[in-house]
Amino acid sequence: MLRKTILVLAIASTLVACSKEAKEPAKPGAASAQAAAGKDAKPPVKLLISPEDLVTVQSNSIASGPVITGSVQPERKADLRAEVSAVVLQVLKENGDVVKRGDVLVRLDETAIRDSLASADASARSAAQALDQADRQLERMKTLRSSGMTSAQAMDDAEIRRNNASSELAAARARAVLARQQLARTQVRAPFDGVVSERKVSAGDTASVGKELLKVIDPTSMRFEGRVSADRIAIVKAGQPVSFRINGYAGQEFRGVVRRVDPAANEVTRQVEVLVSFAPDSPQPRVSGLYGEGRIEAEASSALMLPEATLVRAGDKAYAWRLKDRATLQKVDIKLGMRDPRSGSYEIQGGVAAGDIVLRAPSSSFKDGQQVQMAAATKVASATANGTAPAAQGK
Repeated sequence: MLRKTILVLAIASTLVACSKEAKEPAKPGAASAQAAAGKDAKPPVKLLISPEDLVTVQSNSIASGPVITGSVQPERKADLRAEVSAVVLQVLKENGDVVKRGDVLVRLDETAIRDSLASADASARSAAQALDQADRQLERMKTLRSSGMTSAQAMDDAEIRRNNASSELAAARARAVLARQQLARTQVRAPFDGVVSERKVSAGDTASVGKELLKVIDPTSMRFEGRVSADRIAIVKAGQPVSFRINGYAGQEFRGVVRRVDPAANEVTRQVEVLVSFAPDSPQPRVSGLYGEGRIEAEASSALMLPEATLVRAGDKAYAWRLKDRATLQKVDIKLGMRDPRSGSYEIQGGVAAGDIVLRAPSSSFKDGQQVQMAAATKVASATANGTAPAAQGK
């Protein structure tokens, strides 16, 4: 009897609890859980891109040719050397100083040369007086000879003295001219407008004949003096374009034209010197002696090309993001060929085909198989105005 009573009470309690739960409102926590479940059920975010974010793989012309290495050198340069033996009194210019044609760069001691000039001038005056006297004596002998008052031998002697005096005068004048030239050479002048590139002497040094004093270059006359392997020299001709880079000008490309190919190769290196002048629209370095390396564009061929910005490097490999069916992104491995120095694009030897579409500026956040949506022109303009890149927007 007691067991039946307890069982009836338990069943009644359960029925009362169920009726209360049915009457009570839903709790806030349960509503939040249902909302979270609904949010997770939304479709994945698509990548919004515009036509400006895409590049079509196509075939372009790529230049190729032999490699050229060398240095930048000025066409106009002068090694100024002493033409007289004298002591250096003053050096008026330093390395890097700009000079004009005719400017005095170095002064040498002129004391001894000025004394020689004074002696030569005195000798010339004495010889001129002796010649004048010999002329008068010859005229008198001619008068006496015509009247028979002197002999023919005396007449010949007067002519000999007159000729000797004339020779002495010519020699004295030549010595005076030489002394003046030597005096002028004690002042070393700039031969053209340029810059002092190297100073070799200082005040107090003894400059013997032929001693190097200064070097002057014209920085506006730079050219590329390169060397090409003899194995490829047969295809190099004057007038071919050249692209090269110079140490010290990182990231800057220079353009030139082959001006001359030397007719003989170096006996030691077996390389041929090729002279390249800068193109009119190319920048020119202002420093000589810099090392440069480039390529002579002797041949041209057609190949698939992609800009460097479309490629992602991962060690020795490279890949790009291809747009598949204009709906999803696909990561494809790219086999690279040579780089075109004119445009900076790379030759594509495998991975994509002509007509494929790849992203112009890929991001590290892209995923293989990610959905893509093309943006309308108005949306692209709006995104740009708000300062947000179209390829970074999500729907």
